Parts: sequence; C-alpha cells; structure tokens
Amino acid sequence: MNGWPEGWTEDGEPEGARVMPHVHRRQGGYGPPSYSPPPQPQGSGAEPPLPPELSPRRAAARGGVPQQAGGNGNGTYRSGRARAGRPKNWRKRITYGVLTLVVVLLVTSVGTYFWADGKLSRKIDLSALQNRPPQDKGTNYLIAGSDNRSNLSAQQQQDLHVGSDNEGQFGNSDTMMVLHVGSNGDTLISLPRDSYVTIPAFTGASGKQYPASKHKLNVAFSWGGGQLLAQTVEYNTGLHIDHYAEIGFGGFVNLVNALGGVNMCLDKPLKDKDSGADFKAGCQTFNGAQSLAYVRERHQEANQDLGREQHQQQFLHAVAQQTATPGTLLNPFKLYPVLGAGLETLTVDKGMSLYDLAQMALAMKDVSGGQGTSTVVPVANPNYPTADGDALLWNKTEAKILFDKLQNDERVGS
Repeated sequence: MNGWPEGWTEDGEPEGARVMPHVHRRQGGYGPPSYSPPPQPQGSGAEPPLPPELSPRRAAARGGVPQQAGGNGNGTYRSGRARAGRPKNWRKRITYGVLTLVVVLLVTSVGTYFWADGKLSRKIDLSALQNRPPQDKGTNYLIAGSDNRSNLSAQQQQDLHVGSDNEGQFGNSDTMMVLHVGSNGDTLISLPRDSYVTIPAFTGASGKQYPASKHKLNVAFSWGGGQLLAQTVEYNTGLHIDHYAEIGFGGFVNLVNALGGVNMCLDKPLKDKDSGADFKAGCQTFNGAQSLAYVRERHQEANQDLGREQHQQQFLHAVAQQTATPGTLLNPFKLYPVLGAGLETLTVDKGMSLYDLAQMALAMKDVSGGQGTSTVVPVANPNYPTADGDALLWNKTEAKILFDKLQNDERVGS
C-alpha cells in the first residue's frame, strides 16, 4: 500500500492519467490537471474518489476550503485565501498602526532628549577639585540656589525684592543642600548659609593662591561659585560630591510660573518686607514671585536661618510632588514649558547627564513623599559670634555621625 486509494500511484496521480479520458491537461499545458470523475457502474452508489491534491486534507494543508452549499454546485474546491483575507488585512493594519505609534514615540523621545540635553549649562568641573574624599556608597548631589542678579532687569530686581548688587563675582547662595541617593533610603540635608566652616585653600580665577580661612559657607559661593562651594562642602563634611545643580532667581520664578503656581499651606500668617513675603494663613497658590519671597523669608522666624531652611525644604517638597503629577508629565503643552524653564537657567557639573538629573528629581519626590529623610545639619550654636558677625556653629560630634552614615550608605533617622 502506498497510502493512496486503490488505483492511484505513489506520485498522487491516477494510474494511466496520461491516457485516461477523464484526466486531461489544461489548455496550453500549464497548471495541474483538471479532473472529471471516471464513469461509475450504474447502481453502485459509490462516490468517486477525490484526487489527493483536491482532497479535504490536502486542501486544508494548502489553505483551500471545499466549496460549500450555495457555491457553484459542481463539487469542486476553491482557495480559502479570499475568505481569510479580511482578518489578515485587519491584523496588518493593527500591526502597522502599533509600529507607527512606537516609531513616533521613539522619535519624539529622542528629539526631546537632545532638546533637553542642549539646554543644560555644564560649567562646574568637579574632577578638578583637590584633595577629594574617597568615593562614597551611593550618590551625593549638591544643590544650590543662586541670588545672582545679572540676568534680571532693574524692574525685575525691584519686583522680586532682591536688591540690585551682587556680593562678589558669583553673588550669594541662600540655599545649599546635599541630597544623598542610596540603597537604604534617600536623605536631604540642609546646610545653612551662615554655617561657620573652613574654606580650603584654592586658586582664584586670576591664578592667585588663597590660603584656607574660616568664614560663613555662603562666602565660598561668593568667592568661587559652585566650584569652590563643592570643594568647601567636601572639605567640611567628608562627603564625595558626585553632582552639582544650581538655579538662579530668574529660573526659579520661571519654573514656578510654568507649573501654574505651587500650592502651599501655612499654619500662620507670614510677612517680611525684606523678601516681599505677605501671606495669610491657610492653603493658597504661590506664583513665581511669591514663591521666591517665601523661600527667602527669615526675619519672622525665631531661629532665622534655620527657619528659612525649613521653608525651603517644604517648598521643594511641594514642587517635586506637583511636577511629578500626570497633569504635568502627560501634558506636552505643560511639560515642555516646565522642562524649558527649569533647564534654561540650571547650571550643573560637566559630568551631569539627563539620567542623573532625573534621578535627582525622583529622589526629591521620594523624600517629599515620606520615603526618605529631610533634616538640617546638627547645630551647636545658631548665634556664634565671629569676625563676619553672628554665624551658625555645627555640632561637630553629631554632624560627623550623620556624615559617616551617608558615606557608608546607612539609613538616617527612623
């Protein structure tokens, strides 16, 4: 037995197909032979066998289907491709649609990346710092707010209550924080601007050598900008600063306005003529100018500089929470202005990538959401008398314990 019905060859053709009158070639000699059933004895009742190439099994294997009732009625078979064509076309359309969407998203993402990357001002060369501490476990970001007024008009300086004179070449910094991102929780530490610290020996822009000296921390920024500030923080904390980020008055105001304001809740009224703060108690939305007045206010606070540090941390938490909402991230008409406003006036270190910047932003959001720790460097005396006036003296023993924990990436706080 060859597997075919009796009277068929191993090639799947009827025996004597070339001479049998009911099997003949198509006109022109091309294509498979057409088939007419052989004559059957009358009264036999037997159905003629189908040739293998037209049997249901072979037809199914080739994608063909038998002609059903309502067809041509001659018992022949036709291809099922026409019937299966519609669902295949729909599948193709869906596939092409998904591929198009993916391509559009990739192009948009790549375009956004290069657009945002081009707005970063990379100026601070941390690799040039001298006598650096060893690399810590985790990543340390030094975040500073600059009061440099060079990009503000006279009218803006008046409206923002920031005065008109820069102190030193780089201005001052009212905000200095270290953000530690590690495997045991993120920690945000405020370093008060009046902290009495040692400014290590450094070389000025003119090449002049300056010896180490004791001053308030913001003097380091005034003398050498972010470069000297990072060196001073490393010298006094023992922490290795991996990245630096600084934003000025103008950028701060533009960022808040691009967000549509920031919602803040005050437990008491707040008024300070020097910063321009004049707020009632309760929840309210601050625009850019009001936000700047809030984070700079200190004269109404009993502990002044420490009170301002608390305001700054509260405000940063509110900004981080509001920026990370779907209403901002999923709305390109809001996201791009916010990104542009934040990046245009941001000064970072030369090694900072957009990925590093995103990590910093996400860590700030985690800290503000209670998944990290916010604190101020331990203080021994907030009114320590110095040649520069009253300064803030750290509690060196407790401060060292805190910084050692960060160096070893240990959990800070409860």
